[in-house]
Amino acid sequence: MIPSPTLYRALLATSGWLALAAAQLGPGTALRTAVTAVFLLSCPGAAALLLARPTRAGLPGGAGPLGAAAAALVLSAALTTLTAVGLALAGVLGARATLTVLACLTTLLAVLPRRYGPGTARRTVRRTPQGEAARRPADPRRRAAECAGAALLTLTAACGGGPAVSTATRPPQATAGPTSSSVPLDQPAAPGPWHSAFHDNFAGPTLDRADWVSCFDWNDNGCTNQGNHEDEWYRPGQVGFTQSGLTLTAERRATSGSDGTSYPWVSGMISTGRDSWNGTPRHTFTYGYFAAAIKAPATAAGFFPAFWLIPAEARSTPPEIDVAEFINTNQQVDMNLHYRTADGSDAHVGQTTAAADFATTYHVFAIDWEPDSVTWYVDGVQRFQVTKPTCVPHVAMELVLDLAVGFQEDPPASVDSAQLQVAWVGVWQH
Repeated sequence: MIPSPTLYRALLATSGWLALAAAQLGPGTALRTAVTAVFLLSCPGAAALLLARPTRAGLPGGAGPLGAAAAALVLSAALTTLTAVGLALAGVLGARATLTVLACLTTLLAVLPRRYGPGTARRTVRRTPQGEAARRPADPRRRAAECAGAALLTLTAACGGGPAVSTATRPPQATAGPTSSSVPLDQPAAPGPWHSAFHDNFAGPTLDRADWVSCFDWNDNGCTNQGNHEDEWYRPGQVGFTQSGLTLTAERRATSGSDGTSYPWVSGMISTGRDSWNGTPRHTFTYGYFAAAIKAPATAAGFFPAFWLIPAEARSTPPEIDVAEFINTNQQVDMNLHYRTADGSDAHVGQTTAAADFATTYHVFAIDWEPDSVTWYVDGVQRFQVTKPTCVPHVAMELVLDLAVGFQEDPPASVDSAQLQVAWVGVWQH
């Protein structure tokens, strides 16, 4: 039994969104597998054919239902492959992104109106030299080609319209070239499946206090990292927002800390930790994919921006995972893992990569922290990995972003400010 035209279109238009909903189920779930497979193997192609043929029972030229089913299968496979490849070239990885693009495309093709009835071949009008109107049926193959071209144009726009992270297809040791000034998409580069555990795109105008604090939990009217002998005193007023997201601003302004020390700089930081020593952390995480889109300060000397994870309970390191550290430079990034050796001393392993000028545009810095490994990514490209069991941490961690000043060297006397910009932060877990 063939459904009515309206129902048929509605089924096709909603099929992709049903597949996306089913994708929320656990991996290996029979319903998830069945719904996703049916959509990918039939619906995008069937929606494309809906524009190219006059009835649901066959192709132009009378190929019949079996021919229509075979054509839908071939078209669906082609569209799925083109979508996945296009998104990969754009630096957007993951089954969810592919499903989303195909769902949009299928819905668009299903709801586009046809200018002829369900059972009537479309006719075109041609003027004879004598001025009389002569009518003839349009070539169905031409109509099919037009629809296929429209579908491919739509697919191209969907794949290429978003911000690109071009480094995803380069080998790990390649050097990055100029990148787009737009903010990269927040998608895990590591193999999944993943679900979002935490996300903030810093829409402002103030810091979300349900998610963040603006100091370490030993704060008392501000704080600093005394272990590094830094020059800044962190204050909430140094955390701000622009149209691009979060801004941590360091300024040369003498400030008396509650520890009795005078600090020549004030700066900003955020953490998912506590308001006070005896408080409760906002968010802690054990394992997952941690990523942030960051633009390093234009002035590098004397500044130490960092994106890192510290233990929630111990309040001391190690362990410590440094996702990205820019120590007096914006031309390279340090990736470090601190751990405690058998004799109780602090040790670390790390690597430095100079993939780009990290101050000219946003770049995505990430780690995939698994029970048996920690893997670092820069713009979707794997740069470093630690698999030694004694190095990998297994404790809940807090997330920290800060702009330290005066570590290893002081800023030049001519420099009075610097900014670290963060477009978004995301945490995904299995």
